[in-house]
Amino acid sequence: MNCEIITIGDELLIGQVVDTNSAWMARKLNESGISITRITTVQDQTGKIIEAVDQARRDADIVLMTGGLGPTRDDLTKEALCTYFNSALKEDPQIVESLTAYFTSRGRELTETNRKQAEVPVKCTPIYNNHGTAPGMWFEDQGQIFVSMPGVPYEMMAMMEDYIIPEVNKRFSLPRVFHSTLLTVGVGESYLSDLIRSWELSLPEFIKLAYLPSLGSVRLRLSCYDSDPQRENLILKETGVLAEIVKPYLFTKGDISPEVVIGKMLRERHQTLAVAESCTGGFISHQVTSVPGCSEYYIGSSVSYDNEVKTRFLGVDVKVIEEKGAVSEEVAVAMAKGVKEKLGSTWAISTTGIAGPGGGTAEKPVGTVWIGIAGPDLAYAKMFRFGSNRLRNIQNASLFAFNELRKSMDGIRD
Repeated sequence: MNCEIITIGDELLIGQVVDTNSAWMARKLNESGISITRITTVQDQTGKIIEAVDQARRDADIVLMTGGLGPTRDDLTKEALCTYFNSALKEDPQIVESLTAYFTSRGRELTETNRKQAEVPVKCTPIYNNHGTAPGMWFEDQGQIFVSMPGVPYEMMAMMEDYIIPEVNKRFSLPRVFHSTLLTVGVGESYLSDLIRSWELSLPEFIKLAYLPSLGSVRLRLSCYDSDPQRENLILKETGVLAEIVKPYLFTKGDISPEVVIGKMLRERHQTLAVAESCTGGFISHQVTSVPGCSEYYIGSSVSYDNEVKTRFLGVDVKVIEEKGAVSEEVAVAMAKGVKEKLGSTWAISTTGIAGPGGGTAEKPVGTVWIGIAGPDLAYAKMFRFGSNRLRNIQNASLFAFNELRKSMDGIRD
């Protein structure tokens, strides 16, 4: 089963909006055993949309489109699909009712412009939108499926999960796909490749290994397409062997984000976390609080950017800052201990560093970050040097802070 994704919008082509929809859809479709043949982005032009759809149907069984379904004149997807499938528009009473309720709940009236969103091609099956105003459209033509969805990510995701993927699974017998993933931190892709080379060469042919590098981490994914329980058990066995080989760098098994892993560890142990951030400016706290249910273990944080906040709120000794500098082991330890004591948490993370692009010295270049950890029976800090890019330094500091906390919670000492 082959699928092509078409994203529609000038804002994507000029870089004003990043296309996250395609990556999310591709991942979900792959989990269902559907192969992506191509991802295309086109302008908000009727002719270009029609051309892209016609090209896609030559190679794909399913064509999924996002974007161009809004109420304004530059949203042309519905018009293009009417032309392509030779269909007229018809107002759908259920969509009118849904739109009326949507605007009423927000204290607004349904305008004529918005009411036009209730018009859908006669030849399509409407996909009702429970999270927005633009309905999706499902077309079937000559054994192929064409689906148009809103470009708003959470609206598209809901349609995919609630309707489109279940409907495709009902209609087609899809191959079973199985993945097993390990997340490593603090080691490069090439070093990992050398480390696991002999193991990788011994893998059965049906197991495919993928290296998925990202900032500060590499995911190792073992996959089997057209899988069965016997093959899946073998993949899990090989995953265990691989985990032992990469153990010094292993953050977690499974395709799980670090902040989710940390939250799970804290929740299971009935422990709590506080954070004191300087150079990361609240980014660690943001990641922690992005996890639903974090109130069970996350107490709060201090974004102690200015030295006065470090001394007044966290109790860092002024003399220590004067003698060692704000970016130092001593200050990082004091910050972690200070926020732990102040907020009464089991564990605490601190960060202090030079995010850049300015402020570095020969002794402490841009990218120098001290990460502090304080726990029930320990308090320490470790220095990292990440690079010259400010955003990457903040993101790396957050990842490595989670990694240090994980190791401390598990009693791992470098």
